[in-house]
Amino acid sequence: MKSQRYYYLLEIQYLGYRLHGWQIQPGLKTVEGLVKKTLKFVLKETKFKILGASRTDAMVSAHQAAFELFIDHDPLENMADFLVLFNANLPQDIRALSIKEVDAKFNIIQNPKQKEYLYLFAFGRKSHPFAAPLLATFLDHLDIDLMMEGAKLFDGTHNFRNYCTRPTEHTILEREVSFCRIEPNSEITASFFPEKTFLLRIQGPGFLRNQIRLIMGTLVMLGRGDLSLEDIQKSLQADVDMPMSYIAPGSGLILNSVDFS
Repeated sequence: MKSQRYYYLLEIQYLGYRLHGWQIQPGLKTVEGLVKKTLKFVLKETKFKILGASRTDAMVSAHQAAFELFIDHDPLENMADFLVLFNANLPQDIRALSIKEVDAKFNIIQNPKQKEYLYLFAFGRKSHPFAAPLLATFLDHLDIDLMMEGAKLFDGTHNFRNYCTRPTEHTILEREVSFCRIEPNSEITASFFPEKTFLLRIQGPGFLRNQIRLIMGTLVMLGRGDLSLEDIQKSLQADVDMPMSYIAPGSGLILNSVDFS
């Protein structure tokens, strides 16, 4: 007899600075690994598995990420009590925000979704060390107005073959970016941040490996005068082999939200 399966969608947030990304890796602390370890303690003998909506890289944080929890045999008795117990046993740099039951038709990978990432940065002089987990600092002077103009070039559907690390023959390189802007940062602030900070805000259904950090690195190169707006336009053409090489540091990148249709 086939056992009953129950499905739950959990929203979490985490500081990624000490972690090696979402996906479990032998001998390394990862978000998935710590979540699974906590669930094993909380759920005891209950059979379960989890599946994340996004595989963030090492040092990347999340203001609102999501994963699906599959439980066999018996449902959670009380979701509110479970959330309290789950949070009480998670490490301090991971927090569960919410839980809701979904049905078997829901697929966290295939279900249409819109993701928003932020990349926080400052430039010109070294920042306070306390800012390092959330803010990348570029010591060069950057032409921020030119970078703002350059960010808009990524809007729309493009072939991002030049903005992807180690694509395979099965990688879908044509991706939609529904919004890409550099703007003054008022979203995440702290008393130890520099007086002026900025962020790259980028939205889309899904992104390639290192795509956002390569976009940010390219915009930094634009701001330094190493690239032109025409270079960026050219790099987005499907038939142009012009791989971008500067991957911006992971610590400035934050998964800000995942919205499911």
